[in-house]
Amino acid sequence: MFENKESEKTPLGQLGEFGLIDKLTNKFKAKNTETIKAIGDDAAVLDFQDNKCVVSTDLLIEGVHFNLSYMPLKHLGYKAVVVNLSDIYAMNAMATQITVSIAVSNRFPLEALEELYEGINLACKLYNVDLVGGDTSTSQTGLIISVTAIGKVKEENLAYRDGAKENDLLVVSGDLGAAYMGLQVLERENEVFKVNPKNQPDLSPYSYIIERQLKPEARKDIVNLLAELEVHPTSMIDISDGLSSEILHLCEKSEVGCNLYEEKIPLDPTVISVCEEFNLDSTLVALSGGEDYELLFTISQKEFPKIKGNPNLTVVGHITAKSEGAHLVSRNNSKIPITAQGWNPFAKA
Repeated sequence: MFENKESEKTPLGQLGEFGLIDKLTNKFKAKNTETIKAIGDDAAVLDFQDNKCVVSTDLLIEGVHFNLSYMPLKHLGYKAVVVNLSDIYAMNAMATQITVSIAVSNRFPLEALEELYEGINLACKLYNVDLVGGDTSTSQTGLIISVTAIGKVKEENLAYRDGAKENDLLVVSGDLGAAYMGLQVLERENEVFKVNPKNQPDLSPYSYIIERQLKPEARKDIVNLLAELEVHPTSMIDISDGLSSEILHLCEKSEVGCNLYEEKIPLDPTVISVCEEFNLDSTLVALSGGEDYELLFTISQKEFPKIKGNPNLTVVGHITAKSEGAHLVSRNNSKIPITAQGWNPFAKA
């Protein structure tokens, strides 16, 4: 799990809970004016004045959400923050603070957790958020990470899942399916490694999709872009469980239907080629893969000229009446009902 097998490891019991917290968080400095009091007291103190406060939280559990055989701890720390910030941006809001709680088994020395927190700190710096609290505990089942993200937004700019209207355009940022295909490559090479530990795979042809899996980015830039273009999303969600699942969430909450056009779904060339390598359908991967953390949103047709030709955004469909249902319009122009085939954490293996 660690590169230098000979380096000295510091047992966590040597520090105690408060010593560990201080050791892991002493490099974090508050940057946002809303942060009145961060780490160091019984609770953080935040002041949002005229803004609405938005809050979201997620769990990442070893063996369920990540595999330390190929997930570097620094990348894991970074990803743990980013996947939570994505939920804030999906409200058309700006993230400002996070709390991080971890439960660890005694197989993790201090140096491992310092590496994890290096990734957390990097994400905080790049996304301009403050670490304002959290908790540490012991675990009998490996590593568990819980991140809560806090953000702010003017009430008139909030984007919920329930605001889509008939004839609105369905828009997605970036491209889809890369994170899932990156996971497929990592899982395949991990199985090869188990059989032959001396095998060192050449992953350079897969660098884009592997990075999308190990070090995803939240689309803060899209929220800023929409503000600059004066585009007002009528509904919004982030794509964490697959495009099909997220579209159905918007349709259900907004009580509408939709037509999604297969030929419009944005795919990176690497995704297409690796799908062929794995004998997978690239459209199905985009619909059901998950962990892309792109933004899916709807806008009024009158705002289309504002986004037309923008390389960051793709119109993939439009909203219809609820009675028409949610459909994928295939390349041969047949209509296929959209079903939620994204990741289900409670599904039986």
